[in-house]
Amino acid sequence: MGSSPGKAGTALVVGGGISGLLSARELAAAGHDVTVLEAGDSWGGCVGSHTVAGLTLDSGAESFATRSDAVARLSAELGLGGRIVAPRPGGAWVQLPDGPRELPKTGVLGIPANPWDPEVRRTLGTLGSLRASLDRLLPASVGAGAGVTSVAALVRARMGARVLERLVSPVVGGVHSADPGLLDVDMVAPGLRAGLRKHGSLAAAVAAQRRPAGGADPANRGQAVNPGQPAKAGSAVAGLEGGMHTLVDALVADLRRRGVALLAGAAATAVSRTPEGWRIDAAGATFTSDLLVMAVDGPAAVGLLESAVPAIAGKQPASGPDVKLVTLVLDKPALDRRPRGTGILVAPQTPGIEAKALTHATGKWDWLAAAAGPGRHVVRLSYGRVDGASAQPGGPDSDDELFAAALRDASALLSVPITADDIRDWDVVRWRGSLPFAAVGHRARAAAIRQACTAAGGLAVVGGWVAGNGLAAVVADTREQIGQLTGA
Repeated sequence: MGSSPGKAGTALVVGGGISGLLSARELAAAGHDVTVLEAGDSWGGCVGSHTVAGLTLDSGAESFATRSDAVARLSAELGLGGRIVAPRPGGAWVQLPDGPRELPKTGVLGIPANPWDPEVRRTLGTLGSLRASLDRLLPASVGAGAGVTSVAALVRARMGARVLERLVSPVVGGVHSADPGLLDVDMVAPGLRAGLRKHGSLAAAVAAQRRPAGGADPANRGQAVNPGQPAKAGSAVAGLEGGMHTLVDALVADLRRRGVALLAGAAATAVSRTPEGWRIDAAGATFTSDLLVMAVDGPAAVGLLESAVPAIAGKQPASGPDVKLVTLVLDKPALDRRPRGTGILVAPQTPGIEAKALTHATGKWDWLAAAAGPGRHVVRLSYGRVDGASAQPGGPDSDDELFAAALRDASALLSVPITADDIRDWDVVRWRGSLPFAAVGHRARAAAIRQACTAAGGLAVVGGWVAGNGLAAVVADTREQIGQLTGA
């Protein structure tokens, strides 16, 4: 492929997930002639869709964090600003070995901003809240040093084991599918330790992070947030009416209008650097370009680039956990009362429950409840978690095993008996290794890989494995990296 008249040059994007599609949009806007190569047959990566009982549902990400305006701004640019919706009030819960509890209203990764909040105290007990409150008396240096710190090490040092076990472990397991002892706190909660140094305690740092940027919440379409009325846990997110997958549809339509070539079923097999630029072999063809963006997972990116960028050879980051999502569409009027609000996270030590989280989708999104109709509900359960020494414990694996487990777990978690007779349709979606695994030290390793790639010239690496988990982090980081690549 060569440059078109009036174009700034040519660019190739490998990977058609959100980071790849957004990279292509930014490159095209900067005047480049862009081609996107996607190994699969669909676009959007973990922001996908499937149809269950006639309802088009999100098969992956179904919301985005509102503590930054990155996704809201992109949505508005794509004509979706008016479709941004907040979840229904009611908040999220946590399932502990001794029963369900409401999650605290203000927290980051389950770390409470106020250990004496009534919901926190009910979960921790008086002694647990007392230990957590010692955080405000400890020197800010505890847990804020330059050394790499896991989420578990930071929380245990500042607030104690009870906060870790009863709040942080279930939240981290639900969001990141991993043991907090394995995760790099600077990767999964960027700025939290800097906030600790600035504000003097972990609780104060959490409170500062919970304040929406600019004092407004995009889920409220710019309305001011009343600091005297803290939102329920799980409400610092927003979605799109119709589902997050509509963002992918809008991105793809935008790229086609811009003349971007979108090639599905084109898996890149080799990358090399030539005097003319970058060369990529994919789907039996050869592509050349001035600029190259790698928008695939970390192991794949390093595997493809290591011969062209020797400095990263053999430095593949760990693969993410294999996550299995079971979606149930059922007729159960007893769920109209939303017994667990928008959903429930499960503490790892909870006996008899194999799911790590349950989302009551029709209890969370008004638009979906209206689409489903009276008495019909959509419940999604998540399975798969990395524990211990990065091992993935066994559990239900086949579709039939997962369906049976989902019926048992949904009944227990919602306190409403659910049987196969209640189910109108169901589906299993597997995300194999696609969730970024931010192991301790990952942030530094990812930064070193990115630095070496940037030094190679005309090359950028983007995606959750370098940006951090979540759409907000990926969107903001991708725009920054492509801006640097194009000099914008």
